[in-house]
Amino acid sequence: MQLLRAICHLCAPAWAVRRRFTPLVLARIEAAIASVEQRHAGEIRFAIENALEPGELWRNLTARDRALQIFGLLRVWDTEANNGVLIYVLYAEHAVEIVADRGIARQVDQARWDQVCAAVTAEFRAGRFEQGAVQAIEGVAALLSAHFPQARGDPDELPNQPVLL
Repeated sequence: MQLLRAICHLCAPAWAVRRRFTPLVLARIEAAIASVEQRHAGEIRFAIENALEPGELWRNLTARDRALQIFGLLRVWDTEANNGVLIYVLYAEHAVEIVADRGIARQVDQARWDQVCAAVTAEFRAGRFEQGAVQAIEGVAALLSAHFPQARGDPDELPNQPVLL
């Protein structure tokens, strides 16, 4: 199993991510984030990574572990109400992970985030990357809206642009 995983990562060309997440798709992801953030006081970041490095594979770093690293690197935790959420895509594995900061994690259990991930993963496996990304954003926004409704003058604390790693 580890060998198969390593082959998937080592043979995943960077151009494959750029072919599926074109500048137009990235712009639509950004617009979707900006739009849904008008409905809640949370913050959403979207990050896409082609594959893990060989050293990370050797250490058996999971998609979840990497998502936690990216959560910190992108400073998704750096919001006033601790209500930032990262949607992380590891393309080589078609894995989707959602990491929620402690303010929203107290309100929403992991099973709910996992439901969003499963639906998005199905879209990605079907080759519908834009639709899957927007579905992920909408799913996260629905959970944020229920627990962090939009307040007047709520600042946009984190960038809306998706990140290609």
